[in-house]
This record gives sequence, structure tokens and C-alpha cells, in this order.
Amino acid sequence: MRILVVEDEPGISGFLKQGLEEESYEVTVAETGPSGLDLAQEGDFDLLLLDWMLPGMSGLELCSAFREKNKRTPVIFLTAKDTVDETIAGLQSGANDYIKKPFHFEELLERIRVQLRQKQIEPEVHALGSVRLYPAKHQVYKGNEEVVLTQKEFALLEFLMKNKGEVCRRTSIIEQVWDIHFEYNTGVIDVFINSLRKKLGFHQEDNLIHTVRGVGYIAKEQ
Repeated sequence: MRILVVEDEPGISGFLKQGLEEESYEVTVAETGPSGLDLAQEGDFDLLLLDWMLPGMSGLELCSAFREKNKRTPVIFLTAKDTVDETIAGLQSGANDYIKKPFHFEELLERIRVQLRQKQIEPEVHALGSVRLYPAKHQVYKGNEEVVLTQKEFALLEFLMKNKGEVCRRTSIIEQVWDIHFEYNTGVIDVFINSLRKKLGFHQEDNLIHTVRGVGYIAKEQ
């Protein structure tokens, strides 16, 4: 497994490189945001560890730019920032997880293992009627026609399809798709559901995303 570490503090990057290599990971280190982005986009890495504050480009900017072309590779932030707004900003940039500095190396190892396990067991395709969703390619097709979705629309559809046949409660959707773990107006979900139905051409007679009033939504075939 290949890991890219983007960290400008030599002491931390050296510690991470040595520790991860002792765990049999292949580690590449970049010390600036731009060099990290170049390596991330050109290399075939299984996971990225990004510092938040980097010379030339912040970890947030790096992650956002990386996600424009790569939707699947896990990204973990290493950061001293831990407010709710900062955490949300990091996750909204495309990160899968974050760990606060200073951290215990064993905790970081476990977070890495979790992300890599999820990547390995992810199916190649999810199906819902004539709709096919490809996680690795970040593509959705209805029949033979590709349907272009925003990143959040894709994440919402993927969550519903992963849980096909099960009711997805509003609270679960807002936590898992938006990664918001506090009281929040879930009405935003309705907007995205309506957009998905429109883009997928789901009409009342062939709608595959059903409303469970007062609870949430369920993806199921008729």
C-alpha cells in the first residue's frame, strides 16, 4: 500500500515515514502544497495524509483540487484545528477523516486501516433499476446514458443505493452524506432528492427513490 504524506515539518514527516514503513507501507513525502498536489495527481497512491497548513497551498486547497480528478482515494487530515466549522470545512473539501495533532501513532494506524478496508471492499458498481453507479470512476449511468451529478448529489445517491431496500432516516443522511453531527435543518435533503429525481428522469410511475413521510427516503425497485 502506497501512502503520500504532505507535511512541511521534517520532524513529523520523518516520524510518519519511519513508523509507516515499519508497518510495511510504501511512503512518499512532500513538503509543500504544490509539490504534494503534483505527486498526488501523478502517482498511484492508496491514501493521502495531509497537513492543514502547508507552504504554497493549504491542505484544504490541495484536497479540493485533488478531488476534482480523484473521487475515491482516501484522504486524512493531520491538523491542530478542531473547531466544528474547521472540521466541516476539511470534510467538505473532500477529506474522509481527520486526526488532531498531537496524535497517538496507533490511533493514526487504525484510522488508516479503516479507510483502506473501506476502499478495498467497495463494490465496482451499485444498481437501482436501470441506474448504475460506479464509485471508483465517480460515474452514474441510466441505461447507456451518463448522468452528470454534483459531488453531493453523487454522495447522496451512493448512500441511498448502498442501503437499497432500507429506509434511510434524515438524521442518518445528514450525518453520513453531509457529515454534520449536530442539529441542522434537514430540508436541504429534499432539494437534493428532487434534483436527483429530475436528473435521473424518475417520474411518479417509475420513481425508484421513495419518500417515507416523517422519516426519510428509501431506494428500491418497484
